[in-house]
Amino acid sequence: MASAAAAPPTPAGLRRIVAASLIGTTVEWYDFFLYGSAAALVFNKLFFPDSDPLVGTLLSFLTYAVGFAARPLGALVFGHYGDRLGRKRLLVLSLLMMGGATFAIGLLPTHATVGSAAPVLLTLLRLVQGFALGGEWGGAVLLVSEHGDARRRGFWASWPQTGAPAGQLLATGVLSLLTWLLSDAAFGSWGWRVPFLLSGVLVVVGLWIRLSVDESPVFKEALARAEARAATQAAAQDPAAAAAERLPLVGVLREHWRDVLVAMGARMAENIGYYVITAFVLVYATTSAGVSEQTALNSVLIGSAVHFAVIPAWGALSDRIGRKPVYLLGAAGVGVWIVPFFALADTGSFGALVLAVTVALVLHGAMYAPQAAFFAEMFATRLRYSGASMGAQFASVAAGAPAPLIATALLDRYGSSTPVSLYVIAAAVLTLIAVGVAKETRHRDLADVTAGEDGRRVPAPAAGAPSASADAPSA
Repeated sequence: MASAAAAPPTPAGLRRIVAASLIGTTVEWYDFFLYGSAAALVFNKLFFPDSDPLVGTLLSFLTYAVGFAARPLGALVFGHYGDRLGRKRLLVLSLLMMGGATFAIGLLPTHATVGSAAPVLLTLLRLVQGFALGGEWGGAVLLVSEHGDARRRGFWASWPQTGAPAGQLLATGVLSLLTWLLSDAAFGSWGWRVPFLLSGVLVVVGLWIRLSVDESPVFKEALARAEARAATQAAAQDPAAAAAERLPLVGVLREHWRDVLVAMGARMAENIGYYVITAFVLVYATTSAGVSEQTALNSVLIGSAVHFAVIPAWGALSDRIGRKPVYLLGAAGVGVWIVPFFALADTGSFGALVLAVTVALVLHGAMYAPQAAFFAEMFATRLRYSGASMGAQFASVAAGAPAPLIATALLDRYGSSTPVSLYVIAAAVLTLIAVGVAKETRHRDLADVTAGEDGRRVPAPAAGAPSASADAPSA
């Protein structure tokens, strides 16, 4: 049978797998978010000093967005080799690339030293970060999803998702500590480099843990089936089917293009909302609400801690009532809350700002927590890394990449938070539509790759039966 060899890991083994995914995603997101926070606070002065403050911020956010542009390419490359060679190898490579690029940013000369070469070098390293992150997410969540207990997949798969708030927590916490300990002159001179250089230590820890886990047994089974199928198709001279086996991208576009579109739509409110809540708020609070940088950073720090805590709870709820209801609640909640979010920020009160960010991130967690299991369950095993990564990272170009840039431009043009609120509300509507038309997936068996469209388990072909339906699309 399809799932016979995919024995579930022991509790200790599963915890090790979750830890390996979590530490890796935490390091990756620490590196990625550190750049976003630095772009809002210091990069405009260090790398774009000839511009006025708000234009300099726009330019620094533009380099921030460049990282997102590289994420779809990372998704395609890492997805291809992750579906052909395995999840673990590619996760090690993504961690090394991300950590190396972040460490190098900490050594970069600024505009005052090398002139226009400084922002060029910064942009190139940001491209490497984006490429690495584009391959990291899919592999990390699949490693857990394909190992874990199917009845609690939403809970276990949500743990790699906590790497985002954990990384945000670390990045914001280190920056907050440094801005508190150092004078503005010291922080602008050398203090900003410290959190980037610390990434080297985190990468060593992440590699040590990540190298200790085994490859997904579900993937191993699917690889063996695919090799047998490829030989059969080659003998039958079926070039289209053979190409789908050799190139997972071809298989995704042939069999799962609707799922890719659903995943992209599902990410609109989640991605745009998150970067408005955590990155743009640093600009808005300090320029429009008159809040200090330290106060703005501390509000995101507290909100990220709560975000980390609630994600597994939302994931567990999705195991009980389904991925769709939890996801829809989060999308609607973010769309409704964004108006009071800015109203609270406008008060200039630290308590009000903490409330605004924390509630927004709790609602965001209702989308982000079930997302890992939801996307994994959409795709057949041999196409899963490519399909889930494409859906997640292609959306980031239209959603997360320009979000701080668009929000800052709207604020600059209209001098009001209302257009930014409408922007987030429009994203929430798109997500509600995409998730609303999707099929519920929580009952799908990742080991039994012949799951049918209604999400119920369909018996795998008996030994000797035609294998054309193995790894068939699930939606």
